[in-house]
Amino acid sequence: MPPSAAEYTVVRNYVDWILDLPWNDLKQIDINLDKAREILDGDHYGLEKPKERILEYLAVQKLSHGLKGPILCLVGPPGVGKTSLAKSVARATGRDFVRLSLGGVRDEAEIRGHRRTYVGALPGKIIQSLKRVKFNNPLFCLDEVDKMTSDYRGDPASALLEVLDPEQNNTFMDHYLDLEYDLSKIFFITTANSLHSIPVPLLDRMEIIELNSYLETEKRHIARRFCYRASARSTASRRATSACRTTPSSRLSAPTRARPGVRNLEREIAALCRKTAIKLVEDDNTEKCVSISRQSLPALLGVKKYRHDERETEPQVGVCAGLAYNQRGGEILLVETSLMAGSGQVVTTGQLGEVMTESAKAALSYVRSRAEVLGLDTRFHRKVDIHVHVPAGATPKDGPSAGITLATSITSALLGIPVRNDVAMTGEISLRGRVLPIGGLREKLLAARRSGIKKVIMPHDNEKDLKEVPDEVLRDLEIVFVDHVDEVLPQALAATAEEIFSGRATAQPICRTLRPEKHEDDKNQPAQ
Repeated sequence: MPPSAAEYTVVRNYVDWILDLPWNDLKQIDINLDKAREILDGDHYGLEKPKERILEYLAVQKLSHGLKGPILCLVGPPGVGKTSLAKSVARATGRDFVRLSLGGVRDEAEIRGHRRTYVGALPGKIIQSLKRVKFNNPLFCLDEVDKMTSDYRGDPASALLEVLDPEQNNTFMDHYLDLEYDLSKIFFITTANSLHSIPVPLLDRMEIIELNSYLETEKRHIARRFCYRASARSTASRRATSACRTTPSSRLSAPTRARPGVRNLEREIAALCRKTAIKLVEDDNTEKCVSISRQSLPALLGVKKYRHDERETEPQVGVCAGLAYNQRGGEILLVETSLMAGSGQVVTTGQLGEVMTESAKAALSYVRSRAEVLGLDTRFHRKVDIHVHVPAGATPKDGPSAGITLATSITSALLGIPVRNDVAMTGEISLRGRVLPIGGLREKLLAARRSGIKKVIMPHDNEKDLKEVPDEVLRDLEIVFVDHVDEVLPQALAATAEEIFSGRATAQPICRTLRPEKHEDDKNQPAQ
């Protein structure tokens, strides 16, 4: 074909891509479990179960001389080491590391490529990455797989179904190449913060390995072993970093404890190093040692940043502490209930999702069904307006695990009995008052411990999940298992069970102090 032909450039680019791809070029892989364990332990502190599962996966690869089994998916809050763990696995196996960020990807062509009929067509990111590394068996880290979206250009999650299926990816068809390409030699690892937004067919092709939030003791070890070294390289001042190392890392837990990962911890340590470097430069004395104490931390790092992760200082009526779990880890969630004279309206605020709003309605229905036992007027809902608010800024909140928290808060407001400020709870509620199991228990208990909670009320069906919680956390908490909301109220309210369920807990329940209202059924009743 002459160079002046209209199709010359298109065909030439296509042929160049075909010839440049590593169709059969494989890098020598040497799997040594002792070396792999040493690398994983040297790069990451803790994460024992994820590292053990990865070593099992590598052992199977060594025995089978190939990649057998599902794709690994590392799931956990931000900053716990998902991407760096994938990078360590690549180093432990001698594979080239390729990272492909899927956050915000909404075009199917990013995965499968464009057809050659389009101007400027190119293969997908996977084929492009293989051309760059020049080997057909790298470790591919598909980062933020839960952040993909879809629009009129296609669904990239559907395009990944073939890529991540061990039974199909040996005949992967890229639209640009229009040839079958073997991806079965690639070691795929995906990462995600949450599983809720991952399509079920794609999730079915992956094996989930959870990376949990770090304990305070683990953060201290990470600060000593890793963060200070990184700060030394970033500040280029050995003396400044040596001065910073005199500060016990436990004192840095206050500004970073609301974060499940260690990124914020790294920022705080780097800030201390920079502050120390300024003092050394201004004093023109690089041999000087700068001491940092607990009292000097506010001046160096600023005022305390996290207040919402702490419990109430004293018992409050209608204020109950719940335990929540989101992409950032576990946290304390206060539920407030206020009563006003009205006509029975129920208002929920605090950016509550649909599921949590339904939990509030179910909690109120349970309280109404137990009105006589609690000593309430059976028609109290016609006399009062109930306002349920969940503070914590503009963060959306959803999920069913706040059911017993909502029921306790509403009951406390109606009876006028304070809720103990050292008690937190989690559990879904049914209309019959049954307490149903929940998820994210480890992170929730971590949040309760660091917030000073002494007693945690949780569903009895979650007792088996305590095996995943470190003994260090359980030592400081009293765990109470319940099957029914009637068991929750005596544990949470500042009153005995006999007082609560006999109507004698308070002389004048709030709903009785409102102006009485004539009921329709009472109009025809004779005066007594």
